Amino acid sequence: MMNTAENIQKLYPVHYQIKLVPDLNQFTFTGTVLIDLIAHEPATEIQLNIVDIAVRKCTWIVNNQKKICEFYINSEEEQMKILLPEPTQGSIQISIDYHGQINSTMRGFYRCKYRVDGKEKYMAVTQFQESDARSAFPCIDHPAYKATFGIEMIIDHHLTAISNQFIAEETYLESGKKRVLFHRTPKMSTYLLFFGVGEFDCLQDIGNVTIRALTPPSMSQYARCALEFGRKSFDFCQAYYGVPYPLPKLDLIAVPDFAFGAMENWGAMTFRENLLLVFPELTSNANLERIYEVISHEIAHQWFGDLVTPKSWKYLWLNESFATYFGYRVVANYYPDWCVWERFLYNESASAMSRDGLHETVAIEIPGGEHVVINASTAPIIYNKGGSILRQINGYIGDNAFQQGIQHFLRQFAYDTATSDHLWESLENLSQQPVVRIMKGWVEQLGFPEIQVEKQGNQLILSQNRFTYIPNTFDQQWPIPVSISMVDAQGNISSTKFLMETQTAAIDIQEPMVAYKLNEGQSGFYRVWYKQVEDRHNLCNLIREQKISPQDRFGIENDLFAYVKSNRLSVSEYLNFLSNYEQECHFLPLLSISDHIHSLYIIMNDSYKSEITKTGVRLIENMLNRIGYEPQANEPHPVSILRDYILFQGVSLGSESLTVFTQNQYQNLRKGQSIHPNIMKSIYQTGAFFGKTDDFEWMQYQIDKTQSEHQRLNILSALAYFQPKEILIQLQKYILETIPSRNKYLVVIKMTDNPCAIPLIWDWYIRNLNVFEQFHPVHHERVIEAIVPICGLEKTAEVKAFISSYEKQHPALADTLHLSLEKLNINLQFRSDAKIN
Repeated sequence: MMNTAENIQKLYPVHYQIKLVPDLNQFTFTGTVLIDLIAHEPATEIQLNIVDIAVRKCTWIVNNQKKICEFYINSEEEQMKILLPEPTQGSIQISIDYHGQINSTMRGFYRCKYRVDGKEKYMAVTQFQESDARSAFPCIDHPAYKATFGIEMIIDHHLTAISNQFIAEETYLESGKKRVLFHRTPKMSTYLLFFGVGEFDCLQDIGNVTIRALTPPSMSQYARCALEFGRKSFDFCQAYYGVPYPLPKLDLIAVPDFAFGAMENWGAMTFRENLLLVFPELTSNANLERIYEVISHEIAHQWFGDLVTPKSWKYLWLNESFATYFGYRVVANYYPDWCVWERFLYNESASAMSRDGLHETVAIEIPGGEHVVINASTAPIIYNKGGSILRQINGYIGDNAFQQGIQHFLRQFAYDTATSDHLWESLENLSQQPVVRIMKGWVEQLGFPEIQVEKQGNQLILSQNRFTYIPNTFDQQWPIPVSISMVDAQGNISSTKFLMETQTAAIDIQEPMVAYKLNEGQSGFYRVWYKQVEDRHNLCNLIREQKISPQDRFGIENDLFAYVKSNRLSVSEYLNFLSNYEQECHFLPLLSISDHIHSLYIIMNDSYKSEITKTGVRLIENMLNRIGYEPQANEPHPVSILRDYILFQGVSLGSESLTVFTQNQYQNLRKGQSIHPNIMKSIYQTGAFFGKTDDFEWMQYQIDKTQSEHQRLNILSALAYFQPKEILIQLQKYILETIPSRNKYLVVIKMTDNPCAIPLIWDWYIRNLNVFEQFHPVHHERVIEAIVPICGLEKTAEVKAFISSYEKQHPALADTLHLSLEKLNINLQFRSDAKIN
């Protein structure tokens, strides 16, 4: 795809003045863009990016005179070439008249449907990352080409217009419309521009920088929590980064139809409704924490990405990894008792390791970089792994040096673009640690290491290799910040840390040492394989007696399951090892164990399931018997999250006591009684799991009735757990014909967790492939990634043949198809080689 790279050193945009006239009845818009550019040498042509808009006229303006320009559009390259009447150097001004569609794809300038008093209405908003600004106005659509922007909109008088800046002037016209002119933005990249029009309610917190929450009509009351936390997050970020926020306002905008979670448009952030709006009787603690984390993520972007932008998409991780990391850091600052960093290990680091343990992976800093897409293949690396590596380097150089290095970096490159090296050099200069060498080893290299360790005499012998689920030989090594906890006979724990930069290392130990654990606190991004059975056995006592931290208990189990999956350990060894967690009381290890038990249940043959379910039910019941089946007033926040997560897991594995409790709760729900939001999801899931046709119809009615997108998603997810075949066939039709585009893929993915649904998915997908191909591209990729590794277990030849053929037809999907196929092969290897006895 053409990204106007040849314009580098020749032409730079300085300012875009954009006038738009949207029509929310016909879903069309007309526009005029006046572009000021600078040519550093004589230019005879201008190359812009353009897609899906039609140009009526192009004019060159010089000395107040207008001259018509010839232009050519190459649709395949998304390129518009403008021929100047004569060679020109210095200032150039071009005016382009054009028109386009307000589409329904959740990309570019698109429409969203919402309801007011039972009537369907529409708003129009923008989503430009990473290269969709070109579908709303001709531009040089690349992050390196920063410019200022002025927005003018002609809209119906009763509607509200929003953009990155405050309104400068609003004039009512005789036509019944109004002209809305916004203040000029700071210098920024095209993908950060935002404009929207519709009916919006507004809450605001006025200050030196005004924070606003904007919602569809009658929804603003549910945005108050987001507004209040938005202020807290903003204050933390501005103080931590040490660089004043340059805009007078920061908007949090609830968008009914949104393909992603949120978007960091400078001064005008957009969010899915379920990630912004809080309904007191419906929003769970888990969802509230997620809302706060996403708000913090997007506000961090106002500095990382908006103020300082990656020089090319190769450095996209500079945006997303930092926003991921600070999304948690801000929440942890205000809610230290929420165990946010433990959630980080579960949500980010564990999922990143799962993705990066494939042969088919990518580096955090993706080579090439002219057009790096955030997709099912790259997102876990850019977001999750990148954030985890930042946590690792922060721990290595210390908080003060980390903060000072970031502040120096932001001041140095404000309103400009930067590369990875710029940040490493800043951190190294402020910390006097070898940050450049360390980070290059992690960011430019794909995969991650395992450390194999054994005790020999009075030494620990360590060796590093790349970890993959399917064994192979790799010539790679990493600079690993290693930490080791050593426990003596009296239970005293000592620690040692060092940077392992060689293939092997030897560490002296003091006798008597009865046990040791690598990767203390799971601060490093690596797995650990204890080569000696005795060493693994010695860890058991530490786990049973909870003498090591929840993070370490989690890390041991998480690594162990990875080695089961790669067939270094048997399933029976893993299940026996879980007996050490019988009295586990912390949510982090139990969330991980619950996930892994469920994975075993879905992947393994029926002959394995008795032992799997027996172990899972025992652990889940033990925990719920300790904390109670029902939420308690003032109970710890993490406990409330754990209960809702494992409650239905226990039901699906066959727990009789949990089944009785949740079914009673579901019947109460059907009678109109209130259910605590912290178990609501599990109760709906149970209702579906044992449900009949009238339950399916009742849940559809609840979906239509509720205002809460969070509640809507809870019920949609529950639908995937119905068991009767005839209802699952109805569900498939409901997904494709009724569920909004933003949510279709979520239900499909959930169906792969239901053994009754799995046999019905693949043929349905193939029959309706043309419909699935109309999903948002990222949503379709996630569907493929979910269904191939599971459906392929029983339809292996058919699924593999499809992937081979489909890749030839759709080369853009190659990465997703390859990783999905590798996940299938891992599951096949797992199923065929695993042993219970």
